[in-house]
Amino acid sequence: MKIRLLNENLVSDLCWLAEYGFSAWIEYGDTKILFDTGWSDVWRRNAETADIDLDKVDVIALSHFHSDHSRGLLFHSFTKKKKLVLHPRVMTALLDPFIEPVDRHLPHKYAEIEQKIRADFQVVEAQEPLEFVPGAFFLGKIPRVTSFERGYYYEDPMDDDTALAFRTESGAVVVTGCSHSGICNICTCAKEVTGQDLHAVIGGFHLVNPEKPAVKETIDWFKTEKIPHLLPVHCVSFDIQARLQTEFGYERPGAGSLIEF
Repeated sequence: MKIRLLNENLVSDLCWLAEYGFSAWIEYGDTKILFDTGWSDVWRRNAETADIDLDKVDVIALSHFHSDHSRGLLFHSFTKKKKLVLHPRVMTALLDPFIEPVDRHLPHKYAEIEQKIRADFQVVEAQEPLEFVPGAFFLGKIPRVTSFERGYYYEDPMDDDTALAFRTESGAVVVTGCSHSGICNICTCAKEVTGQDLHAVIGGFHLVNPEKPAVKETIDWFKTEKIPHLLPVHCVSFDIQARLQTEFGYERPGAGSLIEF
């Protein structure tokens, strides 16, 4: 299994581009998967640098509706309609006039992403776990099981926030977008869906405030799980990255990184 980070907040070296957001190209056996597309065309330009033929993608999946994960679809160059798997709330949230873009100071509207998706893609909505190829799962709505991953003070459960999970000989590999639903909740769901212990978790962990109790609780949870490969990127603040690296001793990947399991 191979994971190429097509976009992430930081570059892995000077050959690549980066922007705030996330995108990953995943090769699982013979199946090629595009997970999230960042905010602009960075994912596509990095794919060109990596000599990836994006038109050979078998499945595209979105972790949630936020534009730093979905707006890159506006810049696709696919020659035919591709299968796009997402939680059904993605489409309604993109049209909700009361939801402000996370990048509210930049000139765009969520509705243009919804229109592009409907026009150019074969949409597959999945609220429950979906095994889109044998051993590969779109997790759907993530059950909230932890007591410490409660989000912000205003009501937005982010029911569309999800992740991908893959069975491997070494255990489950989880790829997350932003983990608004709680990284520990996602990992718990992935273990149940795959029937395996966790071998690797890579992606956004949504740990941005070092003062929140959830940070310590999350670190303690990961210590208990003893996951061999823990690779947080994107929505993890620098100080929390430092704490995680001190605890778990990993080298942080960036845009362009190739991870193999």
